Amino acid sequence: MIKEASDFRKECDVLTQALEGVADETFTIVTQFKSWTIEDVISHLHMWNHAAALTLQSREAFQEFFAFVLKHLGAGEGHQQLQRAWLKEFHKGISGQSLFDEWKAFYPQIAEQYHNADPNLRVAWAGPDMTTTAKIIARQMETWAHGQEVFDALGLDRSESDRIKNIADLGVRTYGWTFRNRDEEPPHPKPYVCLTAPSGAIWEWNDPQKDNIVRGDAIAFSQIVTQTRNIDDTDLEMVGDNAKAWMKVAQCFAGAPEMPPAKNVRHKMIVS
Repeated sequence: MIKEASDFRKECDVLTQALEGVADETFTIVTQFKSWTIEDVISHLHMWNHAAALTLQSREAFQEFFAFVLKHLGAGEGHQQLQRAWLKEFHKGISGQSLFDEWKAFYPQIAEQYHNADPNLRVAWAGPDMTTTAKIIARQMETWAHGQEVFDALGLDRSESDRIKNIADLGVRTYGWTFRNRDEEPPHPKPYVCLTAPSGAIWEWNDPQKDNIVRGDAIAFSQIVTQTRNIDDTDLEMVGDNAKAWMKVAQCFAGAPEMPPAKNVRHKMIVS
């Protein structure tokens, strides 16, 4: 059984609460993330939740899905176009409230499936195979990260809990990936990471060092590694060249190298 599946579900529940009962036009609000609308965010989460279900079903089922993805991306379409094509092909082109309702009904099923899965089973994904435990943590991370642009666009503060440790841990474990993904050799030693949890607990990773440290709020750290904030928009403390180099480009998600948003670009909006 995979206990992290309940963290994924709770992450989705928090996002659901932010959007429950909103007007239809709310889904057309443009966020601060690459001009995606809130509807684009929900369609992205819904599509890849389906992919997570398919890879549990069989390698062949996932590969059929991913062939559809590659066909559209290979034709020069962006993720927004891909998601709309997927919804049109497999979900009758639903949008807005109907899309939200379908996503809301489906994610508990994914949580249950992964809760009952073998935690060490390796499943297919867009890159290397992953364990089911890593996969559901990645789904939590993406829900939390893309949820940030929804909360920002609505001018809301998100209710956080210590389940964010899964995301912070993923951020620490992808230290080497951040650099190798940019064809750079990861600088060593890895920085000592000391974070304060929402509960006030202290979380630590790597060997303690006085001259190579990332220290501060776990939420801010998670925002940096998911690239939902610029490092200068947080109060994280960085000591040493390795720590500073990492936090400038940290990336805990798969795909081509991405750059964090510029300073002051991503923030909670003032909604009248």
